[in-house]
Amino acid sequence: MQPEFKSQINMLLLGLDIMTGLFILALIGGIISIIYMYIVDKGQTKQAIRHNYPVIGRFRYLFEKQGEFFRQYFFAQDREEMPFNRAERSWVYRAAKNVDRTIAFGSTRNLDQVGTIMFMNCAFPTLSEDAIPPQNVTIGANCTTPYTTNSLFNISGMSYGAISKPAVLALSHGAKEAGCWLNTGEGGLSSHHLAGGADLVYQIGTAKYGVRDDSGQLSDEKLKSFAALEQVKMFEIKLSQGAKPGKGGILPGKKVTPEIAKIRGIPVGEDSISPNAHPEIKNVGDILDMVARIRQVSGKPVGLKFVLGHSQWLNDLLTEVNKRGVNSAPDFITLDSADGGTGAAPQPLMDYVGLPLKESLPLLVNMLEKYNLREQVKVIASGKLITPSKVAWALAVGADFIVSARGNMFALGCIQALQCNKNTCPTGITTHNPKLQEGLNVQDKALRIANYNK
Repeated sequence: MQPEFKSQINMLLLGLDIMTGLFILALIGGIISIIYMYIVDKGQTKQAIRHNYPVIGRFRYLFEKQGEFFRQYFFAQDREEMPFNRAERSWVYRAAKNVDRTIAFGSTRNLDQVGTIMFMNCAFPTLSEDAIPPQNVTIGANCTTPYTTNSLFNISGMSYGAISKPAVLALSHGAKEAGCWLNTGEGGLSSHHLAGGADLVYQIGTAKYGVRDDSGQLSDEKLKSFAALEQVKMFEIKLSQGAKPGKGGILPGKKVTPEIAKIRGIPVGEDSISPNAHPEIKNVGDILDMVARIRQVSGKPVGLKFVLGHSQWLNDLLTEVNKRGVNSAPDFITLDSADGGTGAAPQPLMDYVGLPLKESLPLLVNMLEKYNLREQVKVIASGKLITPSKVAWALAVGADFIVSARGNMFALGCIQALQCNKNTCPTGITTHNPKLQEGLNVQDKALRIANYNK
C-alpha cells in the first residue's frame, strides 16, 4: 500500500472516530438535557401542561408562539375559534397574569356583522371625573339575613366533581382575594369551597345534592346546617342550565370518588345524573312554595336559575307573585342562556335549545319592570360574559350582577381542550387524576383568579 494512500485512510478513520465521538457526546448531551428538562418541568408549578407532560409539553408553548404565522395562512383566525375564540381567551390569560392587555394595529372583530353590539362613545369624555366605585347592592332585603355586596363580577357554579379539588381551592382563595362570591354548583358544599373564606352561594339542583334526605327529598335539617355557616350567603334553586335545558347534570362514574359520593349522598363510581326537573315542582305556584320554604328555613336570600325559552310560564310566575304579594318573589334570578357551557351535555341541546342572552336578558328585565318587581328581584346574568365589554353590555341592559364559570376556568389555565367530560383534562382542572392535578398549583392559580376578577 502506498504511504500516501495509507495516510489518507488513517485520516479518514480519524475523522470517523471524531465524528463518532461527537455523535456520542451529542447523544449524551441530549439525554442529559432531556433529563434536566424533565426534572425542571416536574418541579415547576407555573405551567400545568409542562408539569403533567414534562419535556413534550414544552412543544405546546413553542407551537403557540409560532401560532400567529401558521394561523394566518393555514388555520383559524383569532376570531374564528369556538366556543371561545383565541382573542377572548388570550385577553383572559393576560388579565389573570396581570400583564399588558393592549393590542396593536386594529380590531380583528367583525364590526360589519348584523347584530354586533357596540357602545356609543361620548363626544366630550370626562375621563375619571364621573367614575365611581361599585355601590353596595342588597339582595333579599326582607330576609332575616340579607346579603349586601358591591361585587359586580362573580364566579358561577362549577360543582366539585365536575372540577377538581385544587381547582375548587384556587377558586375559593381567589374569590376571597377578589372580594367576589363563589357559587358551589349543584354538587353540594365541600370543605374546599370553605377553605378560602369567600362568600358562597349554595346551589340546589334537581337532585338536591348535599341537602337531600335518604329518599332524595329536600331536607330542612341539612338546609339549616348549611344556612348556619356564615360564609353561605344565598341559596340558588337551579331549574335549568343554559347548555342543557331540559336535562339534569351529568357526572361520569369515573369522576364520582368516595369523597364526592359522600358530599352528594350517592354511590361511589356510578354515573351521577340529576333529574331533568325538580319532582315537586309542577307549576309556578310550586316554585314560589319552594322559594318560601328555603327562605323560611335558612333565613337567607333565595333565587332561581334558569335559561329562558318559552316565556309564558314567566308571565304566570310574576302574575302569581303579585297575587301573593311582592315578598313571595324570589330574591334574585340568575339568567343563563344558550350561550352557557357545561362539562357534559348532549350536543343538540347545546346547539339548538334556549334563547341567547342578548335576547333573553332584555326580555327578563322588561317583564320584571312590567310587573313592578324590578327592585324586588335582582338580576344575575350568565353566559359567555368573560370580557369587560360584554360585562358592561349586560349591566347596561339591566343586570345587577354577572357570573362567569368558563372565564374563571381560563384564569385557572384551561386551554379549551374540550375534555371536561373525560377525566383527562391536561391542565388538572376537570380531572380527578392525581398526576394531572399536580400541575395545578393552588397558590399561583388563586392569584390569577383574583387578578382576573378584579
